[in-house]
Amino acid sequence: MTTAARPHHRLRRDVGGLGLLFASVGWIIGSGWLFGAYTASTIAGPAAVFSWLIAAVMIMLLGLTYAELGPMFPISGGVIRFPDMVWGQFTSYSLGFITWIGTVTVPAVETEGALTYATRFLPFTVQAKGGGTAEHVLTPLGYVTAVVRLAVFVVLNYFGVKLFARVNNVLVWWKLAIIALIIVVFLITALGTTSMGSPANFTSHGFAPEGVGGVFVAISTAGIVFSYGGFRQSIELAGESRNPKRNVPLAVIGSITITAVIYALLQLAFTLGVPQHLLGHGGWEKLTFANDAGPLAAIATIAGLGWLAFLLYLDAVVSPLDTALITTAATARVSYALARNRNAPEVLARTNRHGVPWVGLVVTFVGGLVLLLPFPSWQQLAGFITSSTVISFGVGPLAVGALRRAEPKRERPFRLPLGDVIPVLAFYAANMIVYWAGWETNSKLFVIVLIGHVLLVVLRIVGRVRGTNQHLDLRVGAVWLLPWLAAMALISRLCDPTTHPELFGWVFLINIAVTVGIYFLAMRFRLPKESIDEHIAVAVKEAGDTDAA
Repeated sequence: MTTAARPHHRLRRDVGGLGLLFASVGWIIGSGWLFGAYTASTIAGPAAVFSWLIAAVMIMLLGLTYAELGPMFPISGGVIRFPDMVWGQFTSYSLGFITWIGTVTVPAVETEGALTYATRFLPFTVQAKGGGTAEHVLTPLGYVTAVVRLAVFVVLNYFGVKLFARVNNVLVWWKLAIIALIIVVFLITALGTTSMGSPANFTSHGFAPEGVGGVFVAISTAGIVFSYGGFRQSIELAGESRNPKRNVPLAVIGSITITAVIYALLQLAFTLGVPQHLLGHGGWEKLTFANDAGPLAAIATIAGLGWLAFLLYLDAVVSPLDTALITTAATARVSYALARNRNAPEVLARTNRHGVPWVGLVVTFVGGLVLLLPFPSWQQLAGFITSSTVISFGVGPLAVGALRRAEPKRERPFRLPLGDVIPVLAFYAANMIVYWAGWETNSKLFVIVLIGHVLLVVLRIVGRVRGTNQHLDLRVGAVWLLPWLAAMALISRLCDPTTHPELFGWVFLINIAVTVGIYFLAMRFRLPKESIDEHIAVAVKEAGDTDAA
């Protein structure tokens, strides 16, 4: 059946303001809150609370740029489509491939996080690897269990975004209630009894045992940015929101603000709650909880709070699985946007009668099956996702600056003040987050980038044979994109914070030069205004949103 003959179903605008906000909050509060406080403490000690707050500011800068872009162009998969509008095929393909890799990994890691805690009820699904608290791998039966759960996420998403939003809203209310209960109980118990830690935990083994460097490294490697990255869900679903011009900025800013407060309080509660005898065997760096799947539940058990431990284990199954449900929806929108940008097979843009890109859901499911193979740890996989998603986020500030120059008169329902200041700071934040992830993590990312470009060559050869090649716009995107990726790789390799800590402070200055240089290269080398207008018109038409035109 030809493209013209196939029935076309549009994405449906069925998500309200609360649904959009809770989609972002639900993604942010996934497995990150279960392991993040523990992993951050082992890296930065009690000073980890500042890691959460600093990360919140950096992610807010990035989020603000998307809060300007989203209401301008309320289209699904916006993180992928904005680069196509401004720089064309090569840039949108490169960043789209990185984004898809980072997104399709999330349902797998969230499912693995849920099964790690679920060993209290299903001990046959996960086994310890190496003895560390976060070192667990799936058993064969655990893999089968995970496959079934991933299939459930696909089914729930298949029947429309309205059903997805209703299920997610209920689950987010549950998650917020449980986290609030954990924080209150931990604080009261730690301050009022001797069964847990005490305020002495903040100083007894050093407030910042790894110095300032540990505070910054924890941002990228402890699952902190991995957690906050969920704000993007409101951008991915903008094309399915009933009032995106109002709802998108509220969802972006609101989700980051709400979860920043929650995570900072949770980190304080965790620091207070750790029994002091557990710190006597090497301090925060060597902190472990033997014979227990999850650190928060372990503290509750040690404190004699069995009922709270039970709720934690129960919620530890619900929270990551809700996030996996959300990211399954997001990944399908990413592949939908890639197809609409002509960077992936057209079949990925097919939607069912419920307005859902169902082929993208199937591809997401298959990708999850592959990525559920045993990983070294939740922490390392979270670090990889951090770098890949932040690279894709980094284009948002550039797109804001470029569109202000190319489309100065276009209506902006939400406009950032101070000209280029916030976009440049946001781009700088993205570059620093990638650096803090370290070369061990980033080397895998840049290998994936190389594989993606090899795949692009293959697609070009196939397209040439079929006569369907699109213009790559290499003279526009490659001029700044390739130097940016090369600079990030070189800085990460030559100034790795683990192997070259003496260069840690210098990278703050080096990245200023890289940020400013790449930013203004991206401003200078963009598509002509006529081409930008054409790309915008196509994206808006496909979204069925005449108001945005």
